Amino acid sequence: TTEMANQEEAEIQISELDLLSSMFPYEEEFVVTDQLALAELKHYVENESAEMPSSKVQLILNVKTEVPNASMVEFSMACALPFKYPTVLPEITVRSSLLSRSQQILLNSDLKTYLMQNFSGEPCMLSAREWVKDHAAAYIDKDLSSSSVTASDATQSEVTMFTRLWIYSHHIYNKQKRKNIIDWAKDLSLSGFCMPGKPGVVCVEGLQSSCEEFWSRVRRLTWKRILIRHREDVSLEGGGHADIQKQRKFSTLEEKCFDAHGARGNHMDLGQLYHFLEEKGCADIFQMYFGVEGH
Repeated sequence: TTEMANQEEAEIQISELDLLSSMFPYEEEFVVTDQLALAELKHYVENESAEMPSSKVQLILNVKTEVPNASMVEFSMACALPFKYPTVLPEITVRSSLLSRSQQILLNSDLKTYLMQNFSGEPCMLSAREWVKDHAAAYIDKDLSSSSVTASDATQSEVTMFTRLWIYSHHIYNKQKRKNIIDWAKDLSLSGFCMPGKPGVVCVEGLQSSCEEFWSRVRRLTWKRILIRHREDVSLEGGGHADIQKQRKFSTLEEKCFDAHGARGNHMDLGQLYHFLEEKGCADIFQMYFGVEGH
């Protein structure tokens, strides 16, 4: 059954992460950047009744390698493990300050090709790391002006991604956090809304990189529980300001309070939240949050 397959994939992910942490005990070599996702994954494996984790395990592997005529160069591999990994490939982006944009694109596409050809359905994080260790340095000196990657290929992959994140928190009461959420969204030109109380709901939308930066800031604050409940990504061919504005469902980011009731005035009227989402054309999200049909 798919349930069994999911469990099996999750178990393989956990044993591979254990292996990596025993081989690379230091944070500067290997670190899981989303501890909550890892905790959810373990919970899913240990409890038959647990629901599928809501976000992918994210990790960073750093590889130092020698480069002729230079000392050591560090390559950073930012990786996300999709739920179906290892049945599907991991999402890996290799970066280094010494790579130009087009060298980085070429390196990443060659790594992906290598993994596709050699590891369909098998755990491959270590092999990917080995490949980077052995091959990445060669891309630093690649002169791409003459090679197959023309300027147009490089710019082509500059497809702008528009992202909308639906974040769920056990509760949001703290005034400072509420202020941070609004200020950071403003800094990053994100629109959406924040519904404080219990549960807390935050939606941000805008450029993918800005949404990811917002999430990494918010996640670092202390929470009883916070996770990305749903994520929407739309690739925009043009990616200009107007294209981005067209995708937005909210004009700014504001705090929405729906008739609070309860002892601390903190339980929001979810019926009003549902109507608000419906107006914005996002009614289907309600069910993802609360597991019930809105009405």
